[in-house]
Amino acid sequence: MITENTTSLLDLVKTPRDLRELKPENLKALAQELRQEVINAVSVTGGHLGAGLGVVELTIALHYIYKTPEDRLIWDVGHQAYPHKVLTGRRDRIKTLRQTGGLSGFTKREESEYDPFGAAHSSTSISAGLGMAVARDLKSKENHVVAVIGDGAMSAGMAYEAMNNAGASNSRLLVILNDNDMSIAPAVGAMSAYLSKLISSTSYRSLRDLAKQIASHLPKQIERTAKRAEEYARGLVTGGTLFEELGFYYVGPVDGHNLEHLLPVLQNIRNARQDKPVLLHVVTEKGRGHPFAEKSLEKYHAVQKFDLVTGTQTKAKANAPSYTEVFSRSLVKEAEYDKEIVAITAAMPSGTGIDKFAKQFPERSFDVGIAEQHAVTFAAGLATEGLKPFVAIYSTFLQRAYDQIVHDVAIQGLPVRFAIDRAGLVGADGATHAGAFDLAYLCCLPGFIVMAAADEAELMHMVATAATINDAPSAIRYPRGEGVGVEIPDRGTPLPIGKGRVLRTGSTAAILSLGSRLKDCLSAAEQLAALGFSTTVADARFAKPFDKGLITKIAQGHELLIIIEEGAVGGFSSHVLNFLAAEGLLDNGLRVRPMTLPDKFIDHASSDEQHKMAALDSASIVDVVVKALDKNELNGSVSA
Repeated sequence: MITENTTSLLDLVKTPRDLRELKPENLKALAQELRQEVINAVSVTGGHLGAGLGVVELTIALHYIYKTPEDRLIWDVGHQAYPHKVLTGRRDRIKTLRQTGGLSGFTKREESEYDPFGAAHSSTSISAGLGMAVARDLKSKENHVVAVIGDGAMSAGMAYEAMNNAGASNSRLLVILNDNDMSIAPAVGAMSAYLSKLISSTSYRSLRDLAKQIASHLPKQIERTAKRAEEYARGLVTGGTLFEELGFYYVGPVDGHNLEHLLPVLQNIRNARQDKPVLLHVVTEKGRGHPFAEKSLEKYHAVQKFDLVTGTQTKAKANAPSYTEVFSRSLVKEAEYDKEIVAITAAMPSGTGIDKFAKQFPERSFDVGIAEQHAVTFAAGLATEGLKPFVAIYSTFLQRAYDQIVHDVAIQGLPVRFAIDRAGLVGADGATHAGAFDLAYLCCLPGFIVMAAADEAELMHMVATAATINDAPSAIRYPRGEGVGVEIPDRGTPLPIGKGRVLRTGSTAAILSLGSRLKDCLSAAEQLAALGFSTTVADARFAKPFDKGLITKIAQGHELLIIIEEGAVGGFSSHVLNFLAAEGLLDNGLRVRPMTLPDKFIDHASSDEQHKMAALDSASIVDVVVKALDKNELNGSVSA
């Protein structure tokens, strides 16, 4: 049994079972220690700090009241879960967050039995939780299921689809709305805490149900009056009407930092044998306890490594502007000349650079929330009226709107322009945020124009190109991070559609690169020249329509063709191979080696490490060329 006479409570809490041995009066001190532990860890690793700091007390309360891992606890958007990781046996590894071989920045099933569902994209928790609750009921089990969803995630339609389904079921499920920017609730205090405790109690629920039954037998006017009085009383807590209409029993709001309020409410909910799901509205402060909150806007999301004393973030000096910055600058420049250009993003204005566009053109900028499906069809509607929408969404998030891309944009041939940020591998954010599939899922769509920027100047030219495309949907993909350091023009120049460029001419091997791997291709060509191989390097620029003339010429003039892209199998390389086969260009002995992302998910690591894991770095290109030409393995010499 854990005693009170300990200097560090956190040292004694190896798992939630240890936590549940503490007395309730010790939990406030534990919260202080846990909050500092999270701050210390993120100062070393960088990562998503604000969300975790906001749910420290809530995390403790949930693990204290519920018997995890038997009771399932699901965190919507896993970067809320850093405190959860500390309390669930991972404290000794918390300073490996987002590092090679370390803990994921999100919840991950393979990582811990306390992570019943992996979460990195938002708004999935209620659907997953309902699935777990129904499975529990079908198996005649008794465990509880709790889903914690942030109010930002409640802007996605999927959350309401799940709530609608859950409200119509009879499965026990607790959904906690983590309202962390006061967007729904006013300030809460002792009265609302008392009312929340009251309405979550079994006695109140029984009395309320009894009153409903009695009222239903009264004349309609009296029944309506009774119902209105009950709703008015509950309105003192705030309106839960929306959630009630969806079939949930609404409780709240409760101060998410006050354990004296949280614990009895959670206990009441856990003990109740409710016949419908419960929504508990908890108000928290994102970034609570951040030591430099007043002068650090990053309290609200992610930070680099930082000094615990000064708060100064450790960030390597950029050698070139980021691709996101270049896209933003280019779009603003095009919009200065073309008043029909509008910009849309889905809750990522700063991440996509649309925030800068919005400052200059506020009436032409739209942040639709975490609603990628709506963003795409909204853009399609704008396009039907002659505007020029640019939809800036990360590759990994655009996957969520694929049906809308196909049916609302591609089939109708509408000139919606997709700016696909974070295309390719993304370092510390790992597999869940990698942009691996956009080439595969866009290049198969008839009429789509797909471009991939090899450097920051090319990105500017492609933004200018997209602005001129008025008869077809188009997309520009570009990687995370800084550019390669080329000179950037003041404004981009439109490119001829479907035309590539040759940067280096050789006679033996040809490397056809699409997008971000061009720098490594040029480096590989230099290494190959030193080994005696004459190598052509070409930049495809367009994945669709690709330059058939250029590819035909390369195929007819070289022994070997390497096709390289930072995307999954099924993208650009597959389409080129199909063309080569259909045109008979493989009949004369041309050897072709596609180099794509491997058929596996690549875990978080540095960008350079990930490219080595994927065998898309310059050394891997050299190795493929040497082996394909039947030369000696790389040993500093080439056979005669």
